[in-house]
Amino acid sequence: MIRLIVTDMDGTFLNDEKKFSNEFWDIYEKLEQKNIKFVVASGRQYQNLRKNFEKIKDRIIFIAENGSYVVENEKELYSRVLSEDLIKKYVELGRRIPTTNIVLCGKKSAYIESSDAEFIKEVEKYYEEKKIVNNLLEIEDDEIIKVAYCDLTGTEENVYPHLEKERDCQIVVSGQIWLDVSHLESNKGIALGILQEKIGITFDETMVFGDYLNDYEMLQKGRYSYAMENAHEKIKEIANFIAKSNNENGVIEELKKII
Repeated sequence: MIRLIVTDMDGTFLNDEKKFSNEFWDIYEKLEQKNIKFVVASGRQYQNLRKNFEKIKDRIIFIAENGSYVVENEKELYSRVLSEDLIKKYVELGRRIPTTNIVLCGKKSAYIESSDAEFIKEVEKYYEEKKIVNNLLEIEDDEIIKVAYCDLTGTEENVYPHLEKERDCQIVVSGQIWLDVSHLESNKGIALGILQEKIGITFDETMVFGDYLNDYEMLQKGRYSYAMENAHEKIKEIANFIAKSNNENGVIEELKKII
């Protein structure tokens, strides 16, 4: 019996216009009636996820920043913070890649140095709280949980090769133009495993949806693991099932079967 449903956002729950079907609200009510917990697991900022699910924000669980920050009903359940040394290292590495812009992701806000319009447009899709600062290495009064690289020329080809040999952090390509650097003990799979243990839900009771490489570990935490039809080939290889594409409301269609 399914007791926990976990879904990624971009490329999975959201269509390419960054929207999801209004059918979900009625489906969620029926899931809740069946005592099935619903979790959103994304590379997005917590404040951004909370805004997307404003109607039910106090009734679901958020795994934000690719597993670095887990929140339920405004209370932190789990987080992994980067040290000052690691922040300095990866900000400086990012600055050396000419086509790359950096987002420093804190619990309170995201921080950027660049005011490039195209970059800002991308940042606004995923970060509700953001500030432009003079120097990313002078942030105070916040805990940094992730360093994100945005490269409009493609991160898998043009950014990952600069970092693939690093072993002191989790390095994951999270989208076509995004790459995330987080604590070694931080990914969606680790966060989901901790959550499963905390609320007493097993592998066999868990359904998971994902599409990209930052979903890899998470999809191994549920028997009912679904790769979207539009998913990265490495995600399709490990998933037990294939759902329709994000533009065909693949997650919604599978949820309908449950209710």
